[in-house]
Amino acid sequence: MGILENIGLVSINAGVEEFRATPGAVLLDVRTPLQYQRKRVPESLNLPMEELDRIHELVPDKNVPLFVYAHGPETGAKAVRRLKAMGYTKAKNIGGIKNCCGNKGYQGVTEGDGWDACPLV
Repeated sequence: MGILENIGLVSINAGVEEFRATPGAVLLDVRTPLQYQRKRVPESLNLPMEELDRIHELVPDKNVPLFVYAHGPETGAKAVRRLKAMGYTKAKNIGGIKNCCGNKGYQGVTEGDGWDACPLV
């Protein structure tokens, strides 16, 4: 994991582009199901942090590139550390979907019901 990933200075926008350019990669959203329902990056799979131990059900091959995002980049970094501890060597934190704290947030096309319906995001 690079130093920028450790302190949360990663770009979800660049990460999504890299995901789309990587054959066989998985885009993993580790937020709650409600947050995922409200706003998500198309093509992403939702596996909340609390259920991360179930990753083998969705991605049995530990060599698949995993591009991980959360609400903020800190949670994505925690998820990547856990995934790497489980043997997923190609897990990468691509940041947070929110616009906060110097992070521009995800600026591409999204799916979902929208932030207004969810006070948690």
